[in-house]
Amino acid sequence: MTRIISVTFVVLALAVFKPFGLDAWQWHGYVHLAAIGAMGFSVCMLTDIILKHVVKMPRAYDKGAEYIIRRNLWFQLINTPTVAFAICLYRHFVLSRRVEGNMLSLVNYVETLVIIAFCSFAIGLYWRFKFRSRYLAAELEETRLLNEQLKAMASRTNPSKVSDVEVPDSTSDEPIGNQSSTTCAGDTLTLTGTTNESVTLQLSDLLYIEAVGNYLKVCHLSDGRIRTDMLRTTLKQMEETLSPYPSIVRCHRAFLVNLGQVEQITAKSGTMQLLMKHCNDTIPVSRSNMAGVKESIRNL
Repeated sequence: MTRIISVTFVVLALAVFKPFGLDAWQWHGYVHLAAIGAMGFSVCMLTDIILKHVVKMPRAYDKGAEYIIRRNLWFQLINTPTVAFAICLYRHFVLSRRVEGNMLSLVNYVETLVIIAFCSFAIGLYWRFKFRSRYLAAELEETRLLNEQLKAMASRTNPSKVSDVEVPDSTSDEPIGNQSSTTCAGDTLTLTGTTNESVTLQLSDLLYIEAVGNYLKVCHLSDGRIRTDMLRTTLKQMEETLSPYPSIVRCHRAFLVNLGQVEQITAKSGTMQLLMKHCNDTIPVSRSNMAGVKESIRNL
């Protein structure tokens, strides 16, 4: 359907401006326009077939946008010159009977190429606006559904209990001082860094964890107030030790966030941010982690 609309747009543009001496054919010019449209549509279909072998679809979902951009670029590079050449041949063998200037030449090819390239640019702007509008509408709807799921999650007063996390064995080859561990008693967590510092808190009170240099800033509630504690460890180690808790997810290279403490999700032009409860801090969601965060919210 997209190709039909695009070809129709080009044919209408040619019908309005009547290049190639089409006005000399009077009403027969519209027959030639229909033939040029059919020829252009056939070239588009041929280009699509070629692209199936030139531009491979990505296996990873997060590379879909990159694939679309690359495919459209290849389509324009192949289709526009080919359509221009096909029209030049039509001008030479058919339209030159009444207009001698339609004979095949480099000048005529460049002229045709400029006209078709301009039409392709115009129709490309239209489809860009059209698909962008659809994308923004879908993005708003998805964000609305995610916020509804967050509200449903917040209505549950008792967070899901998970099995205790194993404490690193004291017989491990790595020194105890260089390990990061998490122990729990019910919903109580004890987060330990690579030195002797530790933070004990309720799972439901954890807001987010931010990487700050060689330390992690643990933002959590303590007696109804916001408190931050520093632990010397890496975010990757903390992510591994908190992996048994599905509500704790990696949303950015510098952040772990508790989805149960997210007040609202905001999304705009392919970006996402999480507004946290109590502290009103805004946590960014990177593009590489966006799909995982959405999936975690849906699963919770």
